[in-house]
Amino acid sequence: MAQTRKKRRTKHRGNAAGSIETRGRTGRRPTAAERKKQARQDRFSKPPTWKSAANRAVVAVAIFVAIVILIFHQKPAAAIALGGFMMLLYIPMGFYTDMYFYRRRQAKLTGGGDPPKER
Repeated sequence: MAQTRKKRRTKHRGNAAGSIETRGRTGRRPTAAERKKQARQDRFSKPPTWKSAANRAVVAVAIFVAIVILIFHQKPAAAIALGGFMMLLYIPMGFYTDMYFYRRRQAKLTGGGDPPKER
């Protein structure tokens, strides 16, 4: 015997004003520039971490060691030892610099004046 029921079709919904909305995304897609701007704002709204400071310091020290070896013709062992010392300087310097700019940005976003001072 043949099937008598019809398959249910998805429907559009009407709202109080009478316009019909479709399911799913009803707004326009953000452009590439808008997505990039949003990602940039999200990145700067996060507080800095010691891990991010350490990652940045590793990259900076690797470039520093390569320059010392190639341009100044130092022994690799001496350059690596100097790089280790620089790493000890770069990590806290990078973290506290990031923290300063983060607090300054947060104060600007909230409409405050100067960022709060650390004791």
